[in-house]
Amino acid sequence: MRLGGDLRGTLIVAAIAVVFTLIAPSILQLFTIITLTQVIGLSILALSLALVWGYGGILCFGQAAFFGIGAYAYAVAAVNFGGSTGAILIGILVAAAFAAVLGYFVFYGRVSDVYLAVITLTVALILYSLMRRTSGPEYKIGNALLGGFNGTGAPPINVPGRPDIILFPEHTFYVAMAALILLYVFCGWLVTTHFGRVCVSIRENETRAELLAYDTRAYKLGIFTIGAAVAAVGGIFFSVGVSRVTPDVFGLSQSALTIIWVIVGGRGTLIGPVLATFGLYYLTASLGTQQALNTNLVLGIILIAFVLAVPQGVVPGVRDWISGRRRRRGERARARRLRMRRPRGEAPDNGAQPGKTLGSDA
Repeated sequence: MRLGGDLRGTLIVAAIAVVFTLIAPSILQLFTIITLTQVIGLSILALSLALVWGYGGILCFGQAAFFGIGAYAYAVAAVNFGGSTGAILIGILVAAAFAAVLGYFVFYGRVSDVYLAVITLTVALILYSLMRRTSGPEYKIGNALLGGFNGTGAPPINVPGRPDIILFPEHTFYVAMAALILLYVFCGWLVTTHFGRVCVSIRENETRAELLAYDTRAYKLGIFTIGAAVAAVGGIFFSVGVSRVTPDVFGLSQSALTIIWVIVGGRGTLIGPVLATFGLYYLTASLGTQQALNTNLVLGIILIAFVLAVPQGVVPGVRDWISGRRRRRGERARARRLRMRRPRGEAPDNGAQPGKTLGSDA
């Protein structure tokens, strides 16, 4: 697992994503563009867990909690504000504030990693159960009805300051892709900073980091809160793509899928979980059109196969394979150069001593 980030590689991937963003609406159907907006929101969720778990060493089983909080906060704020102007910021801030409060009690309470994973998952399930019980007309925030298990509508994004000008699905796709690219570059930059390197050192050996006079609790709280804010952005764009937000965003299946995306894509990378989200989403969508195979069974088999065969994930595995080929190719090239430099007629050095011939003792 890499201990830092390659900012140059991050920028190259971002440039490729920009090219895809520009050409996708012209070659894909409108339905595919709308679906891509939803998948982009899910990939931002995977990116947030890749940052928190892969670089901070915090296994957060309930990352979907911040994803859902951001979606609900955006929907409620957009309904009350009459547009998305300011609602996106509200969704991010509410999720980040919730994570900061939760993280303060968890990290400063010295809760171990296993219990932290259980606590975050429990919080997500509590929110799931709570939101399903808000179906009555009395459950509303301002003008926004929470809607219980049916959820509440998520207004589309509008031009900032102009709630009467709503973005078309193609334009919403551009905005969502821009958010994904910017967050990917931001996370790639963050892990190369002093803050990111300290977080990685805490992940590797928290006791040693404490002996070096770092307040590990503060660093873990910081990356935990940043990850929650990133997850909230994903929840916002997912809800906009679906045009609705329901309690299922807090569900156990959503939390489990996020873990699978990171494991398959590669913990310790940022682009791996993003690519795994796109790939596995369309795989499950294809499996949903047939009755022969159970989707959850296939996902389980994929997870077990990757854990056993490619424990590092797809991206680190491919990277190591390419590095190995380059190393072997370099070794062969050096061997050829040594053979070419040897004078003609000179026997290769076989370890025989001067004055002796092979097979003789004299």
